[in-house]
Amino acid sequence: MVLDCLSPAFPKPMRVLILASGSVLRSLCGVAAGSSKASLSAHFARWGNLGELNAKDSSQETVISLVGMLVGCLVVKVVITPLATWTTLLLLLTLHLATNFMAVRSVCMRTLNRQRANIVFACLHKHNRILNPKEVSAKERVFERDGILRDVDDNCLGYARIGIPASELLQRLGETEKLTKATNLPDGRLLQLLDVFEDEGYVLYLEQPSDMVCILLKKGSDTAVQLKAWYHALLLARLVRQGYESEKKPMDMVQSTLVAVRKDWERVQARLGEAGWDLDTAALETTSGFRVSILIIGDQDR
Repeated sequence: MVLDCLSPAFPKPMRVLILASGSVLRSLCGVAAGSSKASLSAHFARWGNLGELNAKDSSQETVISLVGMLVGCLVVKVVITPLATWTTLLLLLTLHLATNFMAVRSVCMRTLNRQRANIVFACLHKHNRILNPKEVSAKERVFERDGILRDVDDNCLGYARIGIPASELLQRLGETEKLTKATNLPDGRLLQLLDVFEDEGYVLYLEQPSDMVCILLKKGSDTAVQLKAWYHALLLARLVRQGYESEKKPMDMVQSTLVAVRKDWERVQARLGEAGWDLDTAALETTSGFRVSILIIGDQDR
């Protein structure tokens, strides 16, 4: 809207570019708004009444649009100078953004996405306490870096990627030839990694010194498996940052933390359900994730 209002001040060639940019940004805003609305509608439709909820929402939007048109007709008669026009525009935009920000902050989601899972698990690691959705909502940020792992004091511990393709894991495990695109895997690390996670629904690897935790999901991995993998990633990053495992190799650190995760996860999962978290809806992956199938040929994993 601001670009559309600014366009008359520019020459015609530049004006076309500005108007086109405004249309692109408006389309991107529409896509983001549509996806956010779908998530919020699913959150509020707790009794399977999604259709009724959408119908009421559409009716409210219609009424608000009509009221807005009526108020706009009255404002147009008063706002006649450029200064008054821009002042009113910026004031209304600020009010619009502020009310939307407060509305988003007031929503208390029960699904565990990356940030909420990070907040819950970080508090659990340090204080042995599961935060409920309302407590997490008060700590949740509207803008957060994707995949960041934080401790309970908001210090960055590293980053994690979940649902990565197998090719990315191979590239991080070894070295890829530029010409042939072949990947060399020294020390049999891949076979060792697959052996460690043979009974799990995921494969996790810590890349150093970047402190990037890569999570490969196996075929059939459900929400519980994804949460377990993220719990494992945060525990691993926390111990590495605190220096408890500084003398061990990445593979040894992954294996030692997996033992702790296996010991505690069933109890953690039960406590999450008791705290009111939705453990049936997967929200950790923000894009279409990848799944891999591991076939056993003889005594070797492939």
